[in-house]
Amino acid sequence: MRSGRSRRVVGLSVGLALALLLGGGGFVAWKLEWFSGNGGTVSFGRDAAAPAPAPAPAEEKVPAAPTPPEPSGSPDVLMPSGPKSDFKQTARLDDGTVIARTRLAGEKSGFTGDVWVWAPKEYDDPKYARSAFPVLIALPGGNGFPANYWSDRSLGLQKAVSEGVKAGTSLPFIVIMPVLNPDARYYYDGSDIPGRAKMGTWIAEDVPAFTRANFRTYASRDGWALMGSSSGAFVGMKTVLQHPDKFKAVIASGGEIVPDSPLWKGHQAEMDANNPEKLARKLIDGNGPEVHINFQIGTRETGKERIVLFQQQYGKGPVRTTLREIQNGEHNGWHYVRGMKEGSLEWISKVLRGPEPDTAG
Repeated sequence: MRSGRSRRVVGLSVGLALALLLGGGGFVAWKLEWFSGNGGTVSFGRDAAAPAPAPAPAEEKVPAAPTPPEPSGSPDVLMPSGPKSDFKQTARLDDGTVIARTRLAGEKSGFTGDVWVWAPKEYDDPKYARSAFPVLIALPGGNGFPANYWSDRSLGLQKAVSEGVKAGTSLPFIVIMPVLNPDARYYYDGSDIPGRAKMGTWIAEDVPAFTRANFRTYASRDGWALMGSSSGAFVGMKTVLQHPDKFKAVIASGGEIVPDSPLWKGHQAEMDANNPEKLARKLIDGNGPEVHINFQIGTRETGKERIVLFQQQYGKGPVRTTLREIQNGEHNGWHYVRGMKEGSLEWISKVLRGPEPDTAG
């Protein structure tokens, strides 16, 4: 079983780089226009609840609040179920879209943690007001606590999606970025380890429920996918294989294949139930449903042999796998985003269902 050292390395390296960027140049960054508005309240979508009208004199009739749009008619389209979360801006992109954070109390896991979200410009386009949007749950490497580094605009994930939409190579994904672990001491393999916080339930149940409460989403798995780097890649792949009824695809970057949290000690059966190799075999033996795994690996990092072996042993039947090698790529988020721009975003966009423009009227 492989140690989690590489997971901690990628988390530390990215975290250190971001600390230098945001700490050492903090005053300069504060002066930049793209930091303006941070901390302000954010509402996503034209279906957001309108503010309550101001009190009016008794004789004056208070106008009714706007009625949210109805679904397009497709049974696969879910309008936001509520309750709406309280979002605060943490970053603004050049195209005017924002990344925002909220605090989520997971109903099923019992865990409370931060979640960052981003919606593309198309989400506010009137022609998509009654359409669902595909969701990409982005998971970080390292311990993934107290922050999710995909929420930092410097890595370029959201920009890559926006540019892909313009180029016709990416769907306009809603990007959801939860914390991966309940603390920074251990990594939990995104799993329900006995006696520990239920991080598997947090990722697979509470985060999707939160997303459905706040955004227009698809009811079927055709609109749901994950992506992750290093430990986040393992969790994303494991979650898709464990819940093929909920998720259809994953972009897994960095070569992590098997669970290796030190907290599994004494819980072999539960660890096996969270092992992608065993989950893939179960899916193959049960003949589906079909899932799609796009591996990414840099040519300047280790781990390719583990991916190739997994493909040879388990990339069959309903388990569809592809491998993208990132030339001169290293074990970090910037290079994994480059791989997504070079083809992995287009790959996953062909697997999932995109928004559909309104043709009514």
